[in-house]
This record gives sequence, C-alpha cells and structure tokens, in this order.
Amino acid sequence: MLFANSCKQASNEISQNTSSESQDLFPEKAEVKHAIGYTLTYHGNYKVVNILNHFENRTDTLQYILVQRGTPPPSKYPDAQIIEIPVRDLVGMSSMHVGIIDFVESTDVLVGLGSLKYVSSPRVIKNIEAGNIKEVGSGGQMNDELLITMQPDLVMAVGSPDATFSRYRTLIAAGVPVLLNTEWLETTPLGRAEWVKLMAALLNKEGLVNEKFAYIEQEYHRLVALTENASSKPNIITGMPYKGTWAVPDGDSYMAHFLKDAATTYHWSDVSVKGSLQLDFESVAPVALQADFWLNVGYVDSKEDIRAKDIRYTDFRPFKENAIYNNNKQVNDRGANDYWESGAVNPHIILADIIKILHPDLLPSHEMVYYKQLF
Repeated sequence: MLFANSCKQASNEISQNTSSESQDLFPEKAEVKHAIGYTLTYHGNYKVVNILNHFENRTDTLQYILVQRGTPPPSKYPDAQIIEIPVRDLVGMSSMHVGIIDFVESTDVLVGLGSLKYVSSPRVIKNIEAGNIKEVGSGGQMNDELLITMQPDLVMAVGSPDATFSRYRTLIAAGVPVLLNTEWLETTPLGRAEWVKLMAALLNKEGLVNEKFAYIEQEYHRLVALTENASSKPNIITGMPYKGTWAVPDGDSYMAHFLKDAATTYHWSDVSVKGSLQLDFESVAPVALQADFWLNVGYVDSKEDIRAKDIRYTDFRPFKENAIYNNNKQVNDRGANDYWESGAVNPHIILADIIKILHPDLLPSHEMVYYKQLF
C-alpha cells in the first residue's frame, strides 16, 4: 500500500511538472543575437539561462532556472540554481547593473548595492536617499550576514576570473541565489547592451525591453551606415598611462569596435589579445604625435590637468590642436560617471557622440551626451 501511494505521488508530481511545462506562460520572449556571454531559452513555466565562462583556461558554464512564481520547478536540472520570477527584490554590484535595471524601468526592485556612492540614475539616488537601498559591500568586503538578513530574491554579482561560487557558498546555502554577470566581457557595444534582455527575463519584462532594444539596434546600425559617407578616417589614440603603463584597447575590444563603427584609423586594429595591450609611453608616443584625436583620457578635466601629469603630452598633435575629448561629461557630484551606467545600455548615443567628434558634418544637430572637449 505504501509503495502504491509513493508511486501515485511520484506520478502526480511528474504529471504536474509536465502540465506546467506544456503551458506557455511567457508569450513575450527575448532572443539573444549579439551577446556571447549568455544564452536564454523558454520552456513553458520556466526559462533556462546559461552564463558562459570566457575566461582563459576556464570552460565551465553556470546554469540558472528562472521559474514562474507559484509553479513547480523542473527536476531535470539538479546542478542549476533556481530563481523565482518575476524577481521582486534584487541586489546589484556594479554601475552597469544600475543602468540595466533603470533601462528596464524597475528601479524599485533594487534593494541593495555594493556601494551607494558611484550612482548616476536619479531614480536610484532618490531611493538611496529614502533609505530603500542598503550598502552591502563587494568582493572581500561583501556583508554576507546583512544579505542573509535581507533575503533578496537575487544577488547579481560581477563575474571575474577568481569569482567562483565558492565565494558565495554561504549565501546560496542560506537560500539567497547568486547570479554571476559577465556583461563587461562583451567586446561589442550591442553585445554588452543586450544583457538588458537577461534582466528582462528575470522581471518578465521582455515585451518592454524587446521594443526598446530594437530601437537601439536600429539606431546603431543607421549610424554605422552613415559613416560610410565619411570623407576621412582620422587617426585615434585613447587613454593615458597609469603607473607607467598605457593600457591600449586591442583591435577586438569594446572601444575598438566603437572606433571601427565610427570610421576611424586605429593603429592597433589588427592586434588581438586577452584584455588590453600593456604598453609604455615610448611605444604609444610615435602614434600620438601624429594622431588626429585623443579620446577617453581618464581622470582629467582640462589640458592643464594633462600638462601637469607629463609635459611630454603637450607635443602630441591632439594637444596642440585642441582635439582632446573625454567621456566624462556626465560625472555627477557623487563622482559617478554615467558613461559606464546608462551609456553601456545606450551604445547608439556613445557612437553618435564619437561620430559628432570625428565627422561633425554627418551629425550636425547632435548634442554630445557623454563626451566633451577639453581646453
């Protein structure tokens, strides 16, 4: 009798799971076309997210099952973390997480951040000032005890080569799901921005995000097509040395893709490495002396700031011709640079800014949003 009841119970559970999976609870679906760091598929009452590890010498994939709240989770993914959706409260760890949540128009879902200081979103700042968002620390300073007390539906952490689940074992054991987000590894502007679709999947907001992202995609491609009419391809250098090392974007990097799409000549366009090229001043100087424009010069706000760092910069052609532009126009009084927050999910605006700098005749009415000229 006991055996018969057990069989009946198991049969009912299988029947319930099969019934749930056969119902399509997600009529609005997101398709990942540009991002290479994750996949997203739909299965009746749940979604499967695979975070793909692109770190050197690492091939593991992290799997998450997003289960519609109130329905049974599938039993065929024993090693995956289960996340109930829509997520009602979330803790983020980076400025891009803030940008993504803002893009999805769900800032009230955010209940914690690694740091409350470097935030640009007015809506999130308002919630911080109202006491609705707690500072939970990040990395080795993450406050596990506070997070366990908060019991958020999800902690979105930053994936890095040493960010394994062993660091988050305590949280996961306490019933707090942790999702490692690696959007910063995407090398294309549209690929990085497309991580908004993962947030949409977590919040069941695919319809809204599909519409908004389609516009961004359309605008980005329109701008790329516009640069085919550019009369020249100016030479570009970017960045500035830090402690004697000049980190130069390689030819397949996020910034290099912007430069390519804006119709430029980039000296290192054919060089592909993991991360950026680590060069010394003497390696970059010959290119800088003849460059037409100098972009993304870091924590400086004027040519005098640049001169004060190293008098040799004054020999660079962009310095002499006032052709230095920095991506710090949207730095607020908290020290947060919105280029890294909303800019990451609005690559069409960043591209428009760069085109305006290099080919002003192509976008005569565009007002730069993230970039400004340094004098």
